[in-house]
Amino acid sequence: MKVKMILPALAEAESPFWRPIKYSLFPPLGLATLASYLSDEDEIDLIDQHVEKIDLNDNPDLVVIQVYITNAFRSYKLADHYRSQGAYVILGGLHVTSLPDEAAKHANSIFIGPGEDTFPQFLKDYKANRPQKVYRSTQRSLIGIPPIRRDLIKRNRYLVPNSIVVTRGCPHHCDFCYKDAFFEGGKTFYTQQVDEALAEIDLLPGKHLYFLDDHLLGNAKFASSLFDGMKGMNRVFQGAATIDSILRGNLIEKAAEAGMRSVFVGFETFSPENLKQSNKKQNLAKSYEEAVARLHSLGIMVNGSFVFGLDDDGPDVFKRTVDWGVKNGITTSTYHVLTPYPGTRLFQDMESENRILHRNWDLYDTRKVVYKTTKLSASELEDGYNWAYKEFYSWSNILKGSFSHDSYKHKLKHLMYSGGWKKFEPLWNFIIKTKGLNQMLPLLESILSEVKPKKNSSSFINSAQTTTS
Repeated sequence: MKVKMILPALAEAESPFWRPIKYSLFPPLGLATLASYLSDEDEIDLIDQHVEKIDLNDNPDLVVIQVYITNAFRSYKLADHYRSQGAYVILGGLHVTSLPDEAAKHANSIFIGPGEDTFPQFLKDYKANRPQKVYRSTQRSLIGIPPIRRDLIKRNRYLVPNSIVVTRGCPHHCDFCYKDAFFEGGKTFYTQQVDEALAEIDLLPGKHLYFLDDHLLGNAKFASSLFDGMKGMNRVFQGAATIDSILRGNLIEKAAEAGMRSVFVGFETFSPENLKQSNKKQNLAKSYEEAVARLHSLGIMVNGSFVFGLDDDGPDVFKRTVDWGVKNGITTSTYHVLTPYPGTRLFQDMESENRILHRNWDLYDTRKVVYKTTKLSASELEDGYNWAYKEFYSWSNILKGSFSHDSYKHKLKHLMYSGGWKKFEPLWNFIIKTKGLNQMLPLLESILSEVKPKKNSSSFINSAQTTTS
């Protein structure tokens, strides 16, 4: 059987602000995971349109397309094309789960939720000539799943080919997050067995790893055992965590000992009212400064995530957010315009209040305003978002952020990582075109090398335990 698995490019790929390097970081692990359930005799073509062109003149028997909100219209066009050619087309992913009726018009079968339990069942049904129209995930487990088909991934096209996911979902329930809709009807957070995760890590070449998990520290018992097992592996890795998990206990110290050198943190907003509106309880009454100081004391760089446009945001939110990030030495900042994704509680609330402006999913890219704002006009919000990116990544602020660190090594790491990420776009584009991204891995590993923790870092542990007890 000829199988074509496609991750269509996001609508942003046609924007003048398109950054090829941002979308050449990670391979499509979701599709490579599903591919592990196919037969060794199947001829599989795994295509990521962000890094390669799609050949539409082939004749696959089965087409699998992963749908996000801003690639939805492109996904539907591809699906319609292949169905017209006689292929059996299945659609799955976040957007399909959120709007199944919309997606079903363009597919032979659709998949609701994660596919580890439903895709194997579909393959049995398909081979028996009785496939169902809808497959809905209810059994949530990563125990004993087959190894990801990494042989299908074109490693030389990605800066971080060693991306990995060892958990699914998140233990929290933020109103603006897709997660609750995607994992509805079963567990919303679950993990691999530690031994299986360590075995997968052991097979990956080189030193660098990037954990794409929504919350790597979300299950303290699992994470603690994982980090214990990784201590002797000589790895450097990046991942995501919450303020609460960074401040609680000594789990972040274990992560640092195992090789964590950079962490994505969802600060989102400084306003308690915004946090309450978003149901982001894990950030309430937590000291952002203390969390950042604790990470820096361990030599861990911080990628902060911030959302603009929540109802308590006024015109001063942009400067306050940028100034705070620079003052506290945040290495990189990711800014977003609040976006009510379909399937989320935020979307439901805004729809009931008649605040949704349109359903042009191409514009739901966290850069555009797609809802009726309150204290900020739409133009103020978009202009402020663009100003924040430009200002935070100005050379003057990159240098200020760098010099906020104690050690010279950390200052240099900050400068190289932040400057390299935003200030050398033509160089990145050249490297991508010449398929030389893998050659940059030694430099990335060098930047992520260890910064010795400060001797008094234990004070952060004692302080955090006092705070959370």
